[in-house]
Amino acid sequence: MLKRYLSLDVGDVRIGVAKSDLMGMVAAPLEVIDRRKTKAVKRVAELCREENTLSIVVGIPKSLDGTEKRQAEKVREFIAKLKKSIDGLEIFEVDERLSTVSADRMLNETNLRGAKEKRKVVDKVAAAIILQTFLDMKK
Repeated sequence: MLKRYLSLDVGDVRIGVAKSDLMGMVAAPLEVIDRRKTKAVKRVAELCREENTLSIVVGIPKSLDGTEKRQAEKVREFIAKLKKSIDGLEIFEVDERLSTVSADRMLNETNLRGAKEKRKVVDKVAAAIILQTFLDMKK
């Protein structure tokens, strides 16, 4: 069965977005939503329509010891808003420990110059890492 997933790395300022291929095997960075400039829930709903999916994987931030961070509560509030706004939405939560750290390390190995340039992509790469983790767990 062909099924595409979107993935969100939800932060206070930016939301990284990634998508899977139709086979649900490979994750790729898609975009970064700037929450100061864009209505995030509306943009996610648009992406669901554009990508023809109602399946979203959301990273839940946890501490290294596995306890949930304060940010997890904010992420769940965002999930609740998504569920209210998008009919039939299917949400999968994934432990996102170290996804941003991993994305940051990967980007350090590329030729991106400067913090501003890296910030533009680190969130969507983190979203892709979250999604790939989920896809690999499903296999």
